[in-house]
Amino acid sequence: LSFLIRNENERLHRGGINALRYDPKNDRLYTAGRDSIIRAWDCKRYGSDMYEYSMEHHTDWVNDIVLVNSGKHILSASSDATIKLWNAPKGTCMSTLRTHKDFVKCLAYAKDKEQVASGGFDNNIFLWDINVLTALTAVNNTVTTSTFTGNEHSVYSLAMNPSGTVLVSGSPENVIRVYDPRTCALLMKLKGHTDNIRALVLNRDGTQCISASSDHSIRIWSLGQQRCISKLQIHSDAVWTLCVNDTFTKLYSSGRDRKVYVTDLMDTSRSVCVCQEAEPVLRVELGKEQQQLWVSTTESNIRCWNLKDSHAALTRTNYFDGEVICKQPDMIIQGGPALKHYHILSDKRHIITKDSNNNVAVYDVLQ
Repeated sequence: LSFLIRNENERLHRGGINALRYDPKNDRLYTAGRDSIIRAWDCKRYGSDMYEYSMEHHTDWVNDIVLVNSGKHILSASSDATIKLWNAPKGTCMSTLRTHKDFVKCLAYAKDKEQVASGGFDNNIFLWDINVLTALTAVNNTVTTSTFTGNEHSVYSLAMNPSGTVLVSGSPENVIRVYDPRTCALLMKLKGHTDNIRALVLNRDGTQCISASSDHSIRIWSLGQQRCISKLQIHSDAVWTLCVNDTFTKLYSSGRDRKVYVTDLMDTSRSVCVCQEAEPVLRVELGKEQQQLWVSTTESNIRCWNLKDSHAALTRTNYFDGEVICKQPDMIIQGGPALKHYHILSDKRHIITKDSNNNVAVYDVLQ
Protein backbone atom coordinates (compact mmCIF):
# COMPACT_ATOMS: atom_id res chain seq x y z
CA LEU A 1 0.00 0.00 0.00
CA SER A 2 1.29 3.44 -0.90
CA PHE A 3 -0.24 6.90 -0.92
CA LEU A 4 0.74 10.47 -1.73
CA ILE A 5 0.55 13.48 0.58
CA ARG A 6 0.56 16.75 -1.37
CA ASN A 7 -1.43 19.80 -2.35
CA GLU A 8 -4.36 19.17 -4.68
CA ASN A 9 -2.86 21.35 -7.41
CA GLU A 10 0.95 21.52 -7.52
CA ARG A 11 1.62 24.55 -9.75
CA LEU A 12 5.19 25.03 -8.51
CA HIS A 13 8.24 22.84 -8.96
CA ARG A 14 9.65 21.45 -5.74
CA GLY A 15 13.33 20.56 -5.94
CA GLY A 16 15.85 20.64 -8.78
CA ILE A 17 14.69 20.90 -12.39
CA ASN A 18 16.48 18.39 -14.61
CA ALA A 19 14.95 19.14 -18.02
CA LEU A 20 13.86 22.17 -20.07
CA ARG A 21 12.41 22.17 -23.59
CA TYR A 22 11.21 25.24 -25.45
CA ASP A 23 8.59 24.86 -28.19
CA PRO A 24 9.12 27.79 -30.61
CA LYS A 25 6.03 26.92 -32.66
CA ASN A 26 3.66 27.38 -29.72
CA ASP A 27 5.90 29.66 -27.63
CA ARG A 28 5.69 27.25 -24.70
CA LEU A 29 8.26 26.04 -22.18
CA TYR A 30 8.13 22.51 -20.74
CA THR A 31 9.96 21.78 -17.49
CA ALA A 32 10.50 18.59 -15.50
CA GLY A 33 12.47 17.58 -12.46
CA ARG A 34 12.91 15.94 -9.14
CA ASP A 35 9.30 16.26 -7.99
CA SER A 36 8.30 13.80 -10.79
CA ILE A 37 5.99 16.33 -12.52
CA ILE A 38 6.22 17.84 -16.02
CA ARG A 39 4.82 21.37 -16.29
CA ALA A 40 3.88 23.57 -19.25
CA TRP A 41 4.36 27.35 -19.23
CA ASP A 42 2.83 29.80 -21.72
CA CYS A 43 5.64 32.13 -22.80
CA LYS A 44 3.12 34.42 -24.49
CA ARG A 45 2.22 35.45 -20.93
CA TYR A 46 5.89 36.24 -20.29
CA GLY A 47 6.31 38.19 -17.07
CA SER A 48 2.95 37.25 -15.58
CA ASP A 49 1.44 33.93 -14.47
CA MET A 50 2.73 31.58 -17.17
CA TYR A 51 1.54 28.28 -15.63
CA GLU A 52 -0.71 26.23 -17.95
CA TYR A 53 -0.95 22.63 -16.75
CA SER A 54 0.91 19.70 -15.20
CA MET A 55 1.58 16.18 -16.43
CA GLU A 56 1.63 13.71 -13.55
CA HIS A 57 2.27 10.02 -14.04
CA HIS A 58 5.89 9.37 -13.11
CA THR A 59 6.73 8.19 -9.60
CA ASP A 60 10.35 9.39 -9.42
CA TRP A 61 12.63 12.08 -10.87
CA VAL A 62 12.03 13.05 -14.49
CA ASN A 63 15.54 13.24 -15.94
CA ASP A 64 14.91 14.31 -19.54
CA ILE A 65 12.15 15.26 -21.96
CA VAL A 66 12.03 15.74 -25.75
CA LEU A 67 9.41 17.36 -27.97
CA VAL A 68 8.51 15.29 -31.03
CA ASN A 69 6.05 15.50 -33.95
CA SER A 70 6.37 19.30 -34.20
CA GLY A 71 5.52 19.71 -30.53
CA LYS A 72 2.43 17.49 -30.60
CA HIS A 73 3.95 14.88 -28.30
CA ILE A 74 6.48 14.64 -25.49
CA LEU A 75 8.66 11.72 -24.46
CA SER A 76 9.89 11.71 -20.86
CA ALA A 77 12.60 9.64 -19.16
CA SER A 78 12.45 8.93 -15.45
CA SER A 79 14.25 7.32 -12.53
CA ASP A 80 11.13 5.13 -12.15
CA ALA A 81 12.70 3.15 -15.06
CA THR A 82 9.97 4.14 -17.53
CA ILE A 83 9.63 6.28 -20.63
CA LYS A 84 6.25 7.92 -21.13
CA LEU A 85 4.61 9.33 -24.25
CA TRP A 86 2.38 12.36 -23.71
CA ASN A 87 -0.13 14.31 -25.75
CA ALA A 88 1.53 17.70 -25.31
CA PRO A 89 -1.44 20.06 -25.93
CA LYS A 90 -3.76 18.04 -23.67
CA GLY A 91 -1.17 17.06 -21.07
CA THR A 92 -2.34 13.43 -21.01
CA CYS A 93 -0.22 10.26 -20.82
CA MET A 94 -0.73 8.05 -23.88
CA SER A 95 1.55 5.10 -23.11
CA THR A 96 4.31 3.83 -20.83
CA LEU A 97 7.42 1.97 -22.02
CA ARG A 98 9.05 -0.36 -19.50
CA THR A 99 11.97 -1.71 -21.53
CA HIS A 100 14.67 -0.17 -19.31
CA LYS A 101 15.42 -1.96 -16.03
CA ASP A 102 16.98 0.97 -14.14
CA PHE A 103 16.92 4.79 -14.13
CA VAL A 104 16.34 6.23 -17.62
CA LYS A 105 18.75 9.15 -17.72
CA CYS A 106 18.71 10.75 -21.19
CA LEU A 107 16.94 11.03 -24.54
CA ALA A 108 18.08 12.10 -28.03
CA TYR A 109 15.79 13.06 -30.91
CA ALA A 110 16.29 12.76 -34.67
CA LYS A 111 13.80 15.36 -35.89
CA ASP A 112 13.85 14.52 -39.61
CA LYS A 113 13.38 10.79 -39.00
CA GLU A 114 11.06 10.93 -35.95
CA GLN A 115 13.25 8.62 -33.90
CA VAL A 116 14.24 8.89 -30.24
CA ALA A 117 17.09 7.12 -28.47
CA SER A 118 16.99 6.47 -24.72
CA GLY A 119 19.86 5.69 -22.37
CA GLY A 120 19.86 4.51 -18.78
CA PHE A 121 21.71 3.16 -15.80
CA ASP A 122 20.98 -0.39 -16.99
CA ASN A 123 23.80 0.25 -19.55
CA ASN A 124 21.29 0.03 -22.41
CA ILE A 125 20.54 2.34 -25.33
CA PHE A 126 17.26 1.77 -27.18
CA LEU A 127 15.97 3.35 -30.39
CA TRP A 128 12.25 4.15 -30.72
CA ASP A 129 10.10 4.95 -33.77
CA ILE A 130 7.82 7.85 -32.81
CA ASN A 131 5.24 7.02 -35.50
CA VAL A 132 4.87 3.53 -34.02
CA LEU A 133 4.57 4.86 -30.46
CA THR A 134 1.87 7.41 -31.31
CA ALA A 135 -0.18 4.71 -33.09
CA LEU A 136 -0.36 2.44 -30.03
CA THR A 137 -3.84 1.45 -28.83
CA ALA A 138 -5.25 -0.92 -26.22
CA VAL A 139 -5.40 -3.62 -28.92
CA ASN A 140 -2.34 -2.66 -30.96
CA ASN A 141 0.12 -2.38 -28.07
CA THR A 142 3.20 -4.24 -29.30
CA VAL A 143 6.40 -2.21 -29.51
CA THR A 144 9.68 -3.31 -31.04
CA THR A 145 12.89 -1.40 -30.43
CA SER A 146 16.44 -1.49 -31.73
CA THR A 147 19.21 -2.06 -29.19
CA PHE A 148 22.79 -0.81 -29.19
CA THR A 149 24.99 -3.53 -27.66
CA GLY A 150 28.45 -3.60 -26.11
CA ASN A 151 28.13 -0.74 -23.63
CA GLU A 152 29.05 -1.76 -20.06
CA HIS A 153 28.50 1.56 -18.25
CA SER A 154 25.57 3.70 -17.17
CA VAL A 155 24.55 6.06 -19.99
CA TYR A 156 24.55 9.70 -18.85
CA SER A 157 24.30 11.54 -22.18
CA LEU A 158 23.09 11.03 -25.75
CA ALA A 159 22.87 13.09 -28.93
CA MET A 160 21.62 12.32 -32.42
CA ASN A 161 21.70 14.46 -35.55
CA PRO A 162 18.34 15.40 -37.18
CA SER A 163 18.64 12.89 -40.03
CA GLY A 164 19.38 10.03 -37.61
CA THR A 165 22.65 8.96 -39.21
CA VAL A 166 24.86 9.44 -36.13
CA LEU A 167 24.26 8.70 -32.45
CA VAL A 168 26.79 9.49 -29.71
CA SER A 169 26.73 8.40 -26.07
CA GLY A 170 28.66 9.40 -22.96
CA SER A 171 29.27 7.52 -19.72
CA PRO A 172 31.73 7.01 -16.83
CA GLU A 173 33.78 4.99 -19.34
CA ASN A 174 35.17 8.48 -20.19
CA VAL A 175 34.94 7.84 -23.93
CA ILE A 176 32.35 8.91 -26.49
CA ARG A 177 30.83 5.99 -28.34
CA VAL A 178 29.75 6.80 -31.90
CA TYR A 179 27.06 4.62 -33.52
CA ASP A 180 25.20 4.36 -36.81
CA PRO A 181 21.51 4.24 -35.71
CA ARG A 182 20.51 2.64 -39.02
CA THR A 183 22.46 -0.52 -38.20
CA CYS A 184 23.12 -0.01 -34.46
CA ALA A 185 26.80 -0.60 -35.27
CA LEU A 186 29.57 0.97 -33.19
CA LEU A 187 31.64 3.14 -35.54
CA MET A 188 34.34 4.47 -33.21
CA LYS A 189 35.31 5.57 -29.72
CA LEU A 190 36.60 9.08 -29.03
CA LYS A 191 39.10 9.21 -26.17
CA GLY A 192 40.32 12.30 -24.32
CA HIS A 193 38.09 13.03 -21.34
CA THR A 194 39.27 11.85 -17.92
CA ASP A 195 35.88 11.75 -16.18
CA ASN A 196 32.18 11.10 -16.82
CA ILE A 197 30.74 12.65 -20.01
CA ARG A 198 27.59 14.50 -18.92
CA ALA A 199 26.35 16.28 -22.07
CA LEU A 200 26.67 15.93 -25.85
CA VAL A 201 25.53 17.83 -28.95
CA LEU A 202 25.96 17.10 -32.67
CA ASN A 203 25.87 19.41 -35.66
CA ARG A 204 23.23 18.90 -38.35
CA ASP A 205 25.24 16.64 -40.67
CA GLY A 206 26.81 14.64 -37.83
CA THR A 207 30.39 15.59 -38.64
CA GLN A 208 31.14 17.45 -35.38
CA CYS A 209 30.39 16.58 -31.77
CA ILE A 210 30.72 18.72 -28.64
CA SER A 211 31.08 17.03 -25.25
CA ALA A 212 30.99 18.25 -21.65
CA SER A 213 32.58 16.34 -18.81
CA SER A 214 32.99 16.18 -15.05
CA ASP A 215 36.71 16.73 -15.77
CA HIS A 216 35.80 20.48 -16.09
CA SER A 217 36.43 20.54 -19.86
CA ILE A 218 34.45 20.87 -23.08
CA ARG A 219 35.82 19.21 -26.20
CA ILE A 220 34.97 19.66 -29.86
CA TRP A 221 35.49 16.57 -32.01
CA SER A 222 35.79 15.90 -35.73
CA LEU A 223 34.10 12.57 -36.39
CA GLY A 224 35.71 12.36 -39.83
CA GLN A 225 39.18 12.75 -38.34
CA GLN A 226 38.20 10.78 -35.20
CA ARG A 227 39.98 13.26 -32.95
CA CYS A 228 39.54 16.26 -30.67
CA ILE A 229 40.05 19.51 -32.61
CA SER A 230 39.50 21.96 -29.73
CA LYS A 231 39.45 21.87 -25.93
CA LEU A 232 37.71 24.55 -23.83
CA GLN A 233 38.84 25.08 -20.23
CA ILE A 234 36.41 27.84 -19.26
CA HIS A 235 34.71 26.13 -16.32
CA SER A 236 36.24 25.59 -12.89
CA ASP A 237 34.16 22.51 -12.04
CA ALA A 238 32.11 19.73 -13.67
CA VAL A 239 30.25 20.75 -16.85
CA TRP A 240 26.75 19.26 -16.88
CA THR A 241 24.78 20.89 -19.69
CA LEU A 242 25.25 22.18 -23.24
CA CYS A 243 23.10 23.71 -25.94
CA VAL A 244 23.82 25.29 -29.32
CA ASN A 245 21.93 27.71 -31.55
CA ASP A 246 20.35 26.57 -34.81
CA THR A 247 23.29 27.71 -36.94
CA PHE A 248 25.82 25.90 -34.72
CA THR A 249 27.78 29.13 -34.18
CA LYS A 250 27.21 29.67 -30.44
CA LEU A 251 27.64 27.20 -27.58
CA TYR A 252 26.05 27.67 -24.15
CA SER A 253 27.46 25.69 -21.23
CA SER A 254 27.17 25.42 -17.46
CA GLY A 255 27.40 23.07 -14.51
CA ARG A 256 28.58 22.79 -10.95
CA ASP A 257 30.51 26.11 -10.97
CA ARG A 258 27.13 27.91 -11.43
CA LYS A 259 28.43 30.07 -14.29
CA VAL A 260 26.78 30.09 -17.72
CA TYR A 261 29.12 30.78 -20.65
CA VAL A 262 28.55 31.46 -24.32
CA THR A 263 31.38 30.52 -26.71
CA ASP A 264 31.83 31.53 -30.34
CA LEU A 265 32.16 28.25 -32.25
CA MET A 266 33.70 30.12 -35.20
CA ASP A 267 36.53 31.23 -32.88
CA THR A 268 36.57 29.18 -29.68
CA SER A 269 39.01 31.57 -28.00
CA ARG A 270 36.02 33.91 -27.56
CA SER A 271 33.90 33.13 -24.47
CA VAL A 272 31.95 35.39 -22.11
CA CYS A 273 30.06 34.68 -18.90
CA VAL A 274 26.34 35.29 -19.47
CA CYS A 275 25.31 34.99 -15.82
CA GLN A 276 26.02 33.30 -12.52
CA GLU A 277 23.37 31.29 -10.71
CA ALA A 278 23.12 30.72 -6.96
CA GLU A 279 23.14 26.91 -7.25
CA PRO A 280 24.71 24.34 -9.62
CA VAL A 281 23.12 24.49 -13.07
CA LEU A 282 21.36 21.37 -14.36
CA ARG A 283 20.06 22.56 -17.75
CA VAL A 284 20.23 25.47 -20.19
CA GLU A 285 17.76 25.95 -23.06
CA LEU A 286 17.44 28.67 -25.69
CA GLY A 287 14.13 30.52 -25.71
CA LYS A 288 12.26 32.91 -27.99
CA GLU A 289 14.13 33.80 -31.20
CA GLN A 290 17.24 32.37 -29.48
CA GLN A 291 17.70 35.70 -27.70
CA GLN A 292 16.73 34.31 -24.29
CA LEU A 293 18.29 31.55 -22.21
CA TRP A 294 16.25 29.54 -19.73
CA VAL A 295 18.36 28.14 -16.87
CA SER A 296 17.40 25.57 -14.23
CA THR A 297 19.41 24.55 -11.18
CA THR A 298 19.31 22.23 -8.19
CA GLU A 299 16.80 24.63 -6.61
CA SER A 300 13.20 24.96 -7.78
CA ASN A 301 13.28 28.36 -9.54
CA ILE A 302 13.75 28.77 -13.32
CA ARG A 303 15.38 31.96 -14.58
CA CYS A 304 15.29 33.54 -18.02
CA TRP A 305 18.30 35.61 -19.08
CA ASN A 306 18.42 38.10 -21.96
CA LEU A 307 21.31 37.31 -24.31
CA LYS A 308 21.55 40.65 -26.13
CA ASP A 309 24.41 42.07 -24.02
CA SER A 310 26.27 38.75 -23.92
CA HIS A 311 26.14 38.37 -27.70
CA ALA A 312 27.38 41.95 -28.11
CA ALA A 313 30.23 41.32 -25.66
CA LEU A 314 31.17 38.16 -27.55
CA THR A 315 31.77 40.15 -30.74
CA ARG A 316 33.95 42.68 -28.90
CA THR A 317 36.31 40.25 -27.22
CA ASN A 318 39.00 38.01 -28.68
CA TYR A 319 39.70 36.07 -25.50
CA PHE A 320 38.04 34.29 -22.58
CA ASP A 321 36.29 36.85 -20.37
CA GLY A 322 35.03 35.62 -17.00
CA GLU A 323 33.26 38.84 -16.02
CA VAL A 324 29.53 38.28 -15.51
CA ILE A 325 27.53 40.18 -18.17
CA CYS A 326 23.96 39.89 -16.83
CA LYS A 327 23.43 40.72 -13.16
CA GLN A 328 19.65 40.16 -13.06
CA PRO A 329 17.39 37.75 -14.99
CA ASP A 330 14.57 39.02 -17.19
CA MET A 331 12.14 36.96 -15.17
CA ILE A 332 11.86 34.09 -12.69
CA ILE A 333 9.39 31.21 -12.65
CA GLN A 334 9.14 30.71 -8.92
CA GLY A 335 9.29 27.26 -7.40
CA GLY A 336 8.35 25.94 -3.98
CA PRO A 337 10.36 24.32 -1.18
CA ALA A 338 11.28 20.65 -1.51
CA LEU A 339 10.64 18.08 1.20
CA LYS A 340 14.03 17.16 2.68
CA HIS A 341 13.32 15.14 5.83
CA TYR A 342 10.44 13.17 7.32
CA HIS A 343 9.82 11.00 10.36
CA ILE A 344 6.92 8.66 11.11
CA LEU A 345 5.86 9.08 14.74
CA SER A 346 5.44 6.14 17.08
CA ASP A 347 1.64 6.14 16.73
CA LYS A 348 2.13 5.22 13.02
CA ARG A 349 -0.48 7.84 12.19
CA HIS A 350 1.34 11.16 12.20
CA ILE A 351 4.28 12.19 10.01
CA ILE A 352 6.50 15.18 10.71
CA THR A 353 8.29 16.80 7.76
CA LYS A 354 10.90 19.49 7.13
CA ASP A 355 11.34 21.26 3.78
CA SER A 356 14.23 23.10 2.15
CA ASN A 357 13.07 26.38 3.74
CA ASN A 358 13.20 24.71 7.19
CA ASN A 359 9.40 24.76 7.51
CA VAL A 360 8.09 21.98 9.76
CA ALA A 361 4.67 20.37 9.20
CA VAL A 362 2.71 17.52 10.79
CA TYR A 363 0.43 15.29 8.69
CA ASP A 364 -2.35 12.98 9.89
CA VAL A 365 -2.51 10.14 7.36
CA LEU A 366 -6.08 9.25 8.37
CA GLN A 367 -7.53 12.64 7.50
